[in-house]
Amino acid sequence: MKKSLLIIGLASVLSASCVSLSEVERKDAELEQKSKEYNLTRQELFELKEESTNLARQNQNLTNEMAEMVAERDRQNATIDSLTRLVEGMQQRYDTTMENYAQELTGKTRDLNRAQNMLTARTKELNDKEAAFKQKEAAFRQNEALFESKQAELLERQSKLEKQEAATRAQLEAKERELENLRTSVTRALTGFADKGLKVETKDGKVYVSMENKLLFPSASWTVSKEGINAIKELAKVLEADSTLNIMVEGHTDNDAYRGSTAVKDNWDLSVMRATAIVKLLLQNGPGIDPARIEACGHGEFAPKVANDSPEHKAINRRTEIILTPRLTEIMKIVE
Repeated sequence: MKKSLLIIGLASVLSASCVSLSEVERKDAELEQKSKEYNLTRQELFELKEESTNLARQNQNLTNEMAEMVAERDRQNATIDSLTRLVEGMQQRYDTTMENYAQELTGKTRDLNRAQNMLTARTKELNDKEAAFKQKEAAFRQNEALFESKQAELLERQSKLEKQEAATRAQLEAKERELENLRTSVTRALTGFADKGLKVETKDGKVYVSMENKLLFPSASWTVSKEGINAIKELAKVLEADSTLNIMVEGHTDNDAYRGSTAVKDNWDLSVMRATAIVKLLLQNGPGIDPARIEACGHGEFAPKVANDSPEHKAINRRTEIILTPRLTEIMKIVE
């Protein structure tokens, strides 16, 4: 329970500490929403393919049923032909033996009548089945036309979704290459500071430049050291060359209470002042950087990288992070 209250408090404090709303977070939320829509579209494509398979199965069943009806009709025709020949034979025998077998005339006539009645019944049965067959055939034709129309629609939608997916994948791969190129450029520019508490890494589609305060600031101060100024100058050259980047500067401290004697009262103030100092230094040494795409934010002691349980860990937590995010405008257009 205490941990939950602490997390809620931290979230509130983090929200209040930002100098400006993060455009990066808003873009990330939009990208997440578009990704959900894209996943829903892929799910719909899967369901449409499944529906196409069901329609094909129904089409096959109707085809088999029609074949059975045709076979039944052929069998009935054969029966009629057989009965017709039987009637003809009986009629011939009747005509031939009528004079000599007058007494058998009645019996033969009854046989003939039975045969004719059977023929009539079979003919009616055949007609009924043929009518049912025609009705099912008409339904089959209608379903076949519907199936062909639906299949064409599904193929068109599938083609469109596949093209959209390929275009989105290509754009994402291009952005990944851009991100890696950016990381390489920043790493190359700051090579001389790698062993002085500076680290460059990519995470969640962003480049993180993390600098420990031993490189940038004296203890309890927000005045950038000479060596820190040199590092920021090199970084500003890279950021100035790429106008598509959004830049977030975050200040962090350990959990030791601030003991300065200035207007700064606590770690919140100190982290914000340090982040703002770095922003100003970047703009001074990178006049081509658009101030509208750079933000400063202070987290105080409330976003540690490791536990504040040793001097070494506290040194890691005393840091300034410069987060670089490429714009995703082209990918957003494709998803839309």
